[in-house]
Amino acid sequence: AKKAMSVLGMIRRTFDMRAMDEKSFILLYNTYVRPHLEYCIQAWSPHLKKDIECLEKVQRRATKMIYGFSKLTYEERLGRLKLFTLEQRRMRGDLIEAFKIITGKEKIDSKKLFQMASTSKLRGNRFKIFKKPVRLQLRKNCFSIRVVDSWNKLPDSVVMAESVDGFKNRLDKWMLGYGH
Repeated sequence: AKKAMSVLGMIRRTFDMRAMDEKSFILLYNTYVRPHLEYCIQAWSPHLKKDIECLEKVQRRATKMIYGFSKLTYEERLGRLKLFTLEQRRMRGDLIEAFKIITGKEKIDSKKLFQMASTSKLRGNRFKIFKKPVRLQLRKNCFSIRVVDSWNKLPDSVVMAESVDGFKNRLDKWMLGYGH
């Protein structure tokens, strides 16, 4: 977050923000700032409120930098820029990684991470995952546990994509329409 804030400051000092349009700013933000906020995020995914807020604070500040956006609420700024919150992006990344593992596009044995539901008579998608019971709070934040509820909510139309790019496109449309 500290590195991303310093890059954001460099952007503010380097460019005339009043003359910059939304599209140019989003390009700068996605290229230079967001990679610092999302580096290795599926591995360490923050679950403490203070860590989540620390990262989200950077995006809040960034979206306020656009001329005429400072008076809007954070949600309004995200809507106009067609951006997700960083928490939603982490969930999106988890779902994409789960899709790659479950469909065999990632060289990881899915049976080591997920236990597929044994019945096909469930609502939602055909690739339901059984949520293993865990005792420790720390274990609840591991990838193979935290992704289960979000994955099981996905409709068949998203999960049945044939490629990773197809899954990403369908997921984005579903997330925008579903209000996730």
